[in-house]
Amino acid sequence: MHKVCSRLHGPSVFGKTDPWNSVDACVKFHKGCGVLCQKSAVKHPPPVLPQIPPCDFKPQPYQGMSKDRLLDIRKNNCNPMTMKVTYYKKPVFINQGYMQWLWDMDGRRYLDLFAGVATVSVGHCNPRVTETAEKQLRRLWHTTAIYVYPQIQEYAEKLASLLPDPLKTMCPDVFRGLWGGSHCRDSPVQTIRECSCSPGTNTHIHTHTHTHTIKGVGGAVQFPKNYLKDTYQLVREKGGICIADEVQTGFGRTGSHFWGFQGHNVLPDMVTMAKGIANGFPMGAVVTTAEIARSFGKGVHFNTFGGNPLACAVASSVLDTIKEDKMQENSTEVGTYLLTELAKLRDKYEIIGDVRGKGLQIGVEMVKDKASRDPLPPEAMAEIFEDTKDMGVLIGKGGLYGQTFRIKPPMCITKDDADFFLAVFNQAVQNYMERR
Repeated sequence: MHKVCSRLHGPSVFGKTDPWNSVDACVKFHKGCGVLCQKSAVKHPPPVLPQIPPCDFKPQPYQGMSKDRLLDIRKNNCNPMTMKVTYYKKPVFINQGYMQWLWDMDGRRYLDLFAGVATVSVGHCNPRVTETAEKQLRRLWHTTAIYVYPQIQEYAEKLASLLPDPLKTMCPDVFRGLWGGSHCRDSPVQTIRECSCSPGTNTHIHTHTHTHTIKGVGGAVQFPKNYLKDTYQLVREKGGICIADEVQTGFGRTGSHFWGFQGHNVLPDMVTMAKGIANGFPMGAVVTTAEIARSFGKGVHFNTFGGNPLACAVASSVLDTIKEDKMQENSTEVGTYLLTELAKLRDKYEIIGDVRGKGLQIGVEMVKDKASRDPLPPEAMAEIFEDTKDMGVLIGKGGLYGQTFRIKPPMCITKDDADFFLAVFNQAVQNYMERR
């Protein structure tokens, strides 16, 4: 486990005495670490700010385009959606990353608890994975699966060993179109029944069901007990196949199991995966049964980039890193700690309606009050979101009404990092409550 960025000594959380008892002292400390204390969104910040854990990694100074120029290009030459998802009032301009940390163009350091939307599984620029990528870049970037090269076979064998029988056939990045369009995603059992049986609907819908084991964008909602088992039974009664979406829950993120479906005592016919599969390197894969895989051989199904040697080498190194650095175990330990401490904040604040999740896939649902459980309005969410960022922590948002904060960090974070986040989030919520 790379713990070069863990806290050596530091703040206290929830009532302990903080030796850094003034804003000036905090600023001096951060400057000593190459980091500036970031100005809070509140007009009158508290006298004591949570202290970011020290880190002895030194980022390279940014020397590229100006921020104004970057935003101008983003507005005029990029997909309009990129501006829509630029959530912050003051956007974060990222320059470099290392493990659980990100630095902006001004040298400010942030604890990254969103991991590129649950994608950076083993840490930004993880040294082990980076070394593997560099070696492969000097050997072979790309060829075609028409030829036999070792990387795809090596990875297929390694990945298959982590899945139960009969899920042993890997299809790198070739089936995403099959499952990506299902309108039954995350639906209740009765809705799947309607989709499965309605004549004239999309053939993908009535021949399979595609289920998350924990909703991601939906706000880390876990399904009721036996939900997946009942769903699988229903679909198979209709002659369909069951697909487990492990794009966010796979590769040890939930802690107790390597794959999310394993926590529901079900066995899917296909498993889709992406995001953390290669620590942010673009890759996706499907693992299925030999019988289902053979059906694709009846026609011509080919992907130019399927099994890319560089992607497979990186993904193979990610699997090694998860195992050797015990990151799945870390997800359990730190995730359990976060859930426990966040539950205390839920009990403390009227606007925290629920804390849920598993491992390092956590949602904190915000409400107007616990009696109505109406979603906290977007402008209020934005205030807390912005304040958390200004104190040095990056988190995400999700839920049907955007009322849930999403916490999905790289699996290398430490308990000290968790304490820093808890102190920051506590302060951000407290700031909002005082303003309200």
